Amino acid sequence: MRTHAAFQLIGDRSHQCDATATYTHNAARAYVLCDGIGSSDQVRAWTLTAARRLARAAAHHADAEAGLRAVYSDYAAEPDRQDEYAGYDLPAACAVVAVTAPGKPLTVSWCGDARAYVLTPRGTLQRLTADHNLRRVIQGNRNRVTSCLGATETDEQRKAQYGHPAIESTTRGPENCRLLLASDGAYEPLEDSARNLANYLTGTPNEAARDFTTSAIAHAGTYADNATVLVADLTARTR
Repeated sequence: MRTHAAFQLIGDRSHQCDATATYTHNAARAYVLCDGIGSSDQVRAWTLTAARRLARAAAHHADAEAGLRAVYSDYAAEPDRQDEYAGYDLPAACAVVAVTAPGKPLTVSWCGDARAYVLTPRGTLQRLTADHNLRRVIQGNRNRVTSCLGATETDEQRKAQYGHPAIESTTRGPENCRLLLASDGAYEPLEDSARNLANYLTGTPNEAARDFTTSAIAHAGTYADNATVLVADLTARTR
């Protein structure tokens, strides 16, 4: 039986610009969700590539933060992104990465407002990430992100401007749990409707991913964003 699955719907957008990816290297497995900023062929293609790059890097490092920082730095170093005006128009995405490796805790790292949760065996859903957007910073517009993959700002520059670094990370001790990665188009409609997100994570990973995403679109109201989730059942592993 597959231990992970992803599902996405386009909503009312012109393009599907969310992307997921997984990659395994030397028993370290990376799970990635990217939420592209904007709707175009260019953003869609870039986000797909970015998700795959992140998954490979995180698995090879066997650590979510190390993988995300490596790819963030590579994009930030691109010459076109150094131009204040040209760089603003280049593709970018919110990103969340989770990595499991034998004998190590679950590592999670992110930039932007894509989220990671874990559902414990007791049925408690715990959020692991804190959004990088103006709602967090000044109780402002939640759709204005304050960090993303494709930006060039350092941790120090983001802290000075918004009070949080460009990239944040956390760990969670190895235990059996269900991992959820979700774009804002997936979690926001359910939160706005006062729904318990854990109720949409039952069944197989494929069933949960499909149920969560279709329910998000059903509760989106007059405008539905791209909605994407990745669900994975994690088992504590020893060396």
